[in-house]
Amino acid sequence: GMVGGMLLHLRSLRKFEHSGGWIKALLEEAENERMHLMTMVELVKPKWYERILVLTVQGVFFNAFFALYLLSPKLAHRVVGYLEEEAIHSYTEYLKDIDSGKIENVP
Repeated sequence: GMVGGMLLHLRSLRKFEHSGGWIKALLEEAENERMHLMTMVELVKPKWYERILVLTVQGVFFNAFFALYLLSPKLAHRVVGYLEEEAIHSYTEYLKDIDSGKIENVP
């Protein structure tokens, strides 16, 4: 979201043309991912070293994804599709665990 939105924004400025709504859509996706992280923080209450791990992984992923997006935007979007598919699977399993009582359902 953020990488694609940022690069499309810069291209839009360079070429003096509209993105057709893609910048807004990608930045909204970035906001959605941020909210997933905030939800995880509320549920898990990560310790200081887990927060450092998240920051490190985020830094590595952002830079690697930025390079991938520069080389092949199509492949980068495909990678995001695979990650989103995995997220659907993870959330489905999480909901099953809540329904079966393995995990407490917190508001």
